[in-house]
Amino acid sequence: MEILQEILRKHLGKAVGIILGLIYGLIAIKFGFFKALFVAICVVLGYYIGKRLDEKVDFREFFSSIFRER
Repeated sequence: MEILQEILRKHLGKAVGIILGLIYGLIAIKFGFFKALFVAICVVLGYYIGKRLDEKVDFREFFSSIFRER
């Protein structure tokens, strides 16, 4: 258990990347590349929206800045 804690403390980004890569690979094998890509895009979009909610961003202002007239 101590080894796992040390690995996570020193190499958290790498460990998370490996786990996410493994999960993505399994989804791609099971469902196909494009379905797995769609799931990955949904996860990233969900993370981004959740991060913005945690930061208490006003979504009306956020969307108006994205879709403003040029």
